[in-house]
Order: sequence, then structure tokens, then C-alpha cells
Amino acid sequence: MNVSVYTLGCRLNQAESEAIADSFSKAGFAVTAADDADLVIVNSCTVTTKAEQKARRMIRLFSKHAEVIVTGCYAAVSPEEAAMLSDRVAVFSLKEKASLLELPRHLRAALDSGCTLKEGIDSFRFRSTDPFAFDASSFQYHSRAYLKIQDGCDNSCGYCRTTIARGASVSLDAGEVVRRALKLEAEGFHEIMLTGVNLTMYDHDGEGLGALVEKLLSAVGSGMRFRLSSMEPDHVDDRLLDTLSDSRMQPHFHIPIQSASDRVLAAAGRRYSIDHVSYIISRMRKAKDDPFIACDVIAGLPEEGEAEFRETYDFLSENGFAAMHVFPYSPRPGTPLYGKPHPEERVRDERAALLRELSERQSREYLLRQMGKDVEILAESGNEGTTGNYLKAKLIMPAGRVPVSGMIYRGRITSADPVSVTVCG
Repeated sequence: MNVSVYTLGCRLNQAESEAIADSFSKAGFAVTAADDADLVIVNSCTVTTKAEQKARRMIRLFSKHAEVIVTGCYAAVSPEEAAMLSDRVAVFSLKEKASLLELPRHLRAALDSGCTLKEGIDSFRFRSTDPFAFDASSFQYHSRAYLKIQDGCDNSCGYCRTTIARGASVSLDAGEVVRRALKLEAEGFHEIMLTGVNLTMYDHDGEGLGALVEKLLSAVGSGMRFRLSSMEPDHVDDRLLDTLSDSRMQPHFHIPIQSASDRVLAAAGRRYSIDHVSYIISRMRKAKDDPFIACDVIAGLPEEGEAEFRETYDFLSENGFAAMHVFPYSPRPGTPLYGKPHPEERVRDERAALLRELSERQSREYLLRQMGKDVEILAESGNEGTTGNYLKAKLIMPAGRVPVSGMIYRGRITSADPVSVTVCG
């Protein structure tokens, strides 16, 4: 039987999907593309209206040819709506997502006893609410390993439904994080992405993320690289920033800024100032030579007038972000900002378009600056890979050599369009 895991949303969803796919693979199921699957698990997102619309569209599409299990944040906030999309849909709440790790063994036994796939799903009674049960040892969709260390969020940002869906912040014990990282290293992985809903909130009432990264760097060997999936500014401190100078910490950072206007940030319940963001960026650039720094920004938040938008635009321009993920503000039911006045859609969309144009220009400028630089690159599928500073690139190998997925090669960027890395002989 063929199974596919279709993922929407954040890197944490990707990490959890990998663990679910790993559990099906170990139980003898073939993990395939959704078009070829008998069972599709949709790991959904609720961060924007469009994310929910896409989830519904894909659920309807997949249910035409397969049984569908829906989980994730959309399933957490709208379970009844998801269930009504098709009679072939089963919903596992976000809190029960870890149960899906045990489903493959149940389905294998049910199918072997003559049950249909739907009967097997309907008869599954086991439920787990452990947010850290996702401990994959192989990865179907990525060449790097994903390690979930945090879940939930204690902030209540005015536009965000994630806290509603995921609940309060929880952290995986530091000793267990190190144990899992060492296991991944022993299994041959050379890069680990640390993930969470609000990663920098890791153990924020204790020593924090910086202390954990120190422990990881002390435990693993020189050949293991680390990435941080995203860095919410309010819990980025000097201890964490100090770890970035280690050569194993990759020169690729992502900051959800959302706005560069302190007035807008305050209205949205964001717990930092733009001066603190500037400090973080300066420390990142001090730690790494021209790192890839990306950000999230929301166009059209409440309190964003023309002056506040100009503050944001100028800040993003002056800081030369290598990429920007631009989101038009999407009022979400149940959030503090829902129903508050905000720029009309035409203005919001015009601002989003201006920010996307800026992002495209700055991305091109960043790529051109990388020409001739020596880099490390993680080989992925075919002859493609990702550099330390997160550039998707073609590997140009020495004659007679073929890149091995998951291995790290050293080379030089010899083309910017498309990005190519000529591997050292």
C-alpha cells in the first residue's frame, strides 16, 4: 500500500511529517507522491486564510482517489469543517498528531487480517499527546535531519492562531535533545535543523536556547552542522548570539520581524523593539561573513499607516535582507486583532507588492555578491544541493564523480543564474 504525507506550513510541520513518513516506511508501506497514494496524510496549517483554503482544496482533491487523514493546526481549530469535506476524511487533532506514529503498525495488522483501509483507520483507538514523540531516524523528503526541540508559544501575538492551535510553550529536555542529535550523527547525518513553534522560547524560564546550542556543539563532532529554523526576536539573547560564531552553525538565519514600526509591533502584541532587531542583525553579521538573513513581514497590519509602512520599507531596504517572506495581513477569528481597523485590501496588496519587488531585488544582489566565494554544500536529490548560506545550487562534480545525497562537499560558486557550485577535486 502506498502512503503520502502532504505538508503545509512551517518547518516544524515538515519535521513532524518526516517522523510520520518514517514510521510508515519502517512498517513496510511505500512512501510515494500523493497522486499515487492510497492514503494521504495532510499536515495542515492555519497561519493565513490562504493556508486554510489550500488545505481544503488539497483534501478534496486527494479524497477523490485516496483515504485522507487530516491533522495539524487547521485540524485543531476547524475539525468539524475538515471532517465535512469528504466521507473519506478522518481527522486527528493537533494534540493527537503523535498517534499517527503508531497507526502504521495497526494498519499493517488490520490489512493482513482482511480489513479495508478505511476499516483499519476507523478501528484505530490508540491516542498519544506527546509533542516530542516525533523522533525520525530517516527522512523521506529531506537530506538533512530535523530535530524538534520545542512546541507551543506563550506569546499571544494579535494576528496569530498558532497559540490557539498549539497551546503553551513546552521544551524537550536538554539531555534528550543531545541524545537524539548524537543518534542522528551516528546514523550518518551531517546537518541538523533545530525546529519548534517558537524556537527561541526553548526553556525560556531556564537557561534558554543558547545554553542548549552550547551543549550540542560540545557533544557532537566537527563534521556536524546545525541550523536554527527561525529566531523570534524577543528571546534572542547574547548567549545565543555568541554561539553563532562557531563554524558548525550555518550562516543562514530567519527572523520573523513582521513590521519595523514600533507602533505597529506594540499594537500586534510583539514583544520587542526594532532596535533589538537591529542589534540581532549586527551580531549575526559580526559572527558570519555576509550571512543569508531572511525575514517574515506582514503588510497591512492594524495601525500601519503610510508612515509606518515607510518605516518598514526603509528598514528592510537598509538592512539588505537576502529574502523576505511577505504576507498580506489576514484577520484570523479568535485573535486579539480580529475586527480591528486595518488598511483596506487594495492598499494592503499594493504594499505587499512593493515589499515583494524589494525582496526580489535584494535577493538578486545577494546572489551576485556570492560569486567566487568558497562554500560548503549539502548534496540533495540528483545533482542539486544547498549551501551553508542556504542557496539552492547545482553541483558541478569532478569528472567521474557523482554527488551522494546527504554528504557535504566543498566548492566555489561559479554561477549566480542558476546558482552553481564547482566542487573541489
